[in-house]
Amino acid sequence: MESPGFDTSTAGGEFTCCATVPTPKGYSEGLIEEPVTTCLSPSVYDIICKLGFEFKELCAINSIVSQSGEVYWKTVTECVRYAESDQDLDYWGSVRLLGPVCETVHLHFLSLTKGQFETRYAPSLQWTGFSELFPEIFDSLKSLQSPAISLSLMKLTSCLERALGDVFLLIGKECPFLLRDLLASEELAQVFGQSVVDVLKVFIGSPRGLNLRNILWHGFASPQEVPPKYCSMMMLLTVGLGQLLKSFLQQTTFTLTHRSLITLRNLEDLIVFPDVPYEVLSVLEEIMKKSSFILKVMLPYWETALVRFRSHRFADCAILLLTQLETGLRKVFATVNKCPKRLLTAESTAFYTTFDDMLAKHLNDGKINQLPLFLGEPAMEFLWDFLNHQEGPRIRDHLSHGEISLPEFPKEVTNQLLGFSVVLLLRFVDEELSAVYKVLSCEEKIRMWPLLPLPEESTWEAVRLEGDAEASACNSLITQILEELYQHAPEHCVRGNSQYSATEKWHRLLSGLCRMRVPTLFCPRIVLEVLVVLRSICSQCQRVSGQVIASAELRHRQWLERRLRSRQRQNYLRMASSIRLLSPVLCLILLLIALELANIHVVLGKDTSEYQHYLRFLKSILQYTENLVVYTSQDKNKWNEAVSLTHTALLKIWTFSETKQMLIHLAKNPQAE
Repeated sequence: MESPGFDTSTAGGEFTCCATVPTPKGYSEGLIEEPVTTCLSPSVYDIICKLGFEFKELCAINSIVSQSGEVYWKTVTECVRYAESDQDLDYWGSVRLLGPVCETVHLHFLSLTKGQFETRYAPSLQWTGFSELFPEIFDSLKSLQSPAISLSLMKLTSCLERALGDVFLLIGKECPFLLRDLLASEELAQVFGQSVVDVLKVFIGSPRGLNLRNILWHGFASPQEVPPKYCSMMMLLTVGLGQLLKSFLQQTTFTLTHRSLITLRNLEDLIVFPDVPYEVLSVLEEIMKKSSFILKVMLPYWETALVRFRSHRFADCAILLLTQLETGLRKVFATVNKCPKRLLTAESTAFYTTFDDMLAKHLNDGKINQLPLFLGEPAMEFLWDFLNHQEGPRIRDHLSHGEISLPEFPKEVTNQLLGFSVVLLLRFVDEELSAVYKVLSCEEKIRMWPLLPLPEESTWEAVRLEGDAEASACNSLITQILEELYQHAPEHCVRGNSQYSATEKWHRLLSGLCRMRVPTLFCPRIVLEVLVVLRSICSQCQRVSGQVIASAELRHRQWLERRLRSRQRQNYLRMASSIRLLSPVLCLILLLIALELANIHVVLGKDTSEYQHYLRFLKSILQYTENLVVYTSQDKNKWNEAVSLTHTALLKIWTFSETKQMLIHLAKNPQAE
């Protein structure tokens, strides 16, 4: 799959992202101007965040649960209220009365040690088939960290739904797909009693109640909007259900059997992005703070997702990413379709705006949905493949319905979600940060080279580079090529640069170039083809820089400790001398990349022969950087050969430059910011 938002190149095995796509004009004009502080509609916010706190007087814990862990259901069910006319549930009245019960249960759990919790309650949680989950939920409650508690509640509701489906099949034949239909079934009422099922409806079974499952799994509730006491209460209800089920099974001849969980297969067919290395995560942390794709109230979820990824908790990371991708895309959907109210939870009389609505071709009123047009076909294909396609993994469905083993959740899937998230976040990030992510991150590493610990220069004389004349020729070519490139730099990037040092001049020029927006949405294939090569060259330069820094630090330490043999000392000195040449060469290549990228659409003016000639030139630079990666590795250390390689590459650049066939030569006017 090739697109401006999906760079599938993995040169050197590194994670790369293509140039970001700018947000079109009008994206935020008059649509959603104010910062979003909640995605809950007023009535939904009131029932979740306020209603259960109106009554302050707490219950006695021994009226809710015994010392041995037996749940007294009568205390709980008596809090459920019904409408006088038709015996329908009075959800608001029930939540108001259940509030103090939930608070008492929450304080009770906080007072227990983990050992006490497991002794008292673990046996009654075995029926779910996910018994290992509940000690983790207990830890989250004790941590008092809101994102972790919300995540725990999501996992709890999904495993509970799966377990309730298994109970349904004790009597029924075909388990309902939706939780609300499952809770409305006669089968569950027969096992647990109608009053108990009504309690569950108040918490997770209806949009008129707390609806905890849906507001979390669809990304509506921020971490601070989910009272922890509801997570505690849901765990106690699960305990009580286990006790009721045990009694039912003892009175009948039934045996509870858990359905087999789903194993995700053929994942290699879905891999679009390379693995996300851990060093990219620190960059992603900065992107998250700047990207307008993320609602600021939801940022803690993103931060927790990265923590869980680093801890190899791949299911946790995937759950959080899925819910927040839905939140962010809902914001974009509401904006491009000019329907800002659909950012909020719907009331009980309307449907929520979920992935199904956002990925559809038409809106409910028959108009064309603008989100697919805005995202582009590749992004839509990714979302369809992972979420909706019947032959695909349907990740969100399987996770939210408790159909996948969380400990065995594949890292490959989380990697893809994380890669897709990086693309979306970069698409809505300001240009300065995206520039750092592209070229400047490499340039900043090269700027560290003069600060590297190296031996005294007086010791270099004995091992001057064997190709001294060649090194001199390289420096001459660098000067000539730079003079040519500077002539084609946009005026706003070089204005006032004369007052700065050479190093600072480099940095300011590259910063200016990288701040220029380069639209790539719906670009022709040849533009994307050039873009992939340019980014691959940058990736190889970054690898060279990383290797040089690591080698210099290691060899200097060994030099000081006198642990280098004679040949190693000579090689170290060659490396120290050659750094003076390689540093400006890599910076020159970065400058060339940035200038060509700024004018990338000019490539459309080339005929087929010219285009192929230009592409071969770029690929020769790529080949040079790939070879340089090999020569500068710690197991090769071919520094003299690196100089010869560099001389050949500089000659190719100068020769091609003289043909005036670079994009900077063909551009009519230097790009303006």
